Amino acid sequence: MEEDLPPATEKAQALLQTFSSASLLASTGIGAFCLLADHVLQLNALQHHLWLRAVLDNTVHGVIGLWSWAIVIGVRKKSDFYEVILAGILASLIDLDHFYMAGSLSLKAATSLAHRPPLHCSTFIPILCLSLRLVLWLGRLKDSWCSLPWMLFISLASHHIRDGVRHGLWVCPFGNTAPISYWLYVSITATMPHLCSVLMYLTGTREVISTKHGIAIDV
Repeated sequence: MEEDLPPATEKAQALLQTFSSASLLASTGIGAFCLLADHVLQLNALQHHLWLRAVLDNTVHGVIGLWSWAIVIGVRKKSDFYEVILAGILASLIDLDHFYMAGSLSLKAATSLAHRPPLHCSTFIPILCLSLRLVLWLGRLKDSWCSLPWMLFISLASHHIRDGVRHGLWVCPFGNTAPISYWLYVSITATMPHLCSVLMYLTGTREVISTKHGIAIDV
């Protein structure tokens, strides 16, 4: 019967699923995870193990990225699982630019840079996402890969917001903002998947994904 629903009704249901009880519970879980993970990273036992702390911190970035994307698309089949893992990897790989900028595998050198590395410039997020969307459109892949720019947005933005607690956001060429308050970071991280879903709905991306893959986008 669901296939016989009018298009407007299907769209309304898809939008309501963005704020389903399951997706809201999952986003609350992200907030709780941020609190727990950051508490663990502040333990005295980790402060003298720089590599372990760096790996754990990067893992938290990855988990937030994959968890956020899981809320956006849901995980109902194997291809969804692969997308979620890719989102987590993208959120983690950003920190490799520290080593690129340092020209060394030394963690001390990578974390003692005079300037922030290129992938940590928040101005690049909309530029990269819009450029990818243009490339997909020019290559006539806008339907098959339409969610990829949004995945990139979630992965990059979640990483930048978390880093912003310590350093603020680097909005080149205007400089750095003030550090983001901790509770604002947690709130943004928890609500970003819903914002992304609404934007995907407004741009028609959700409809394309649901039509081609039969996905109801929530957790």
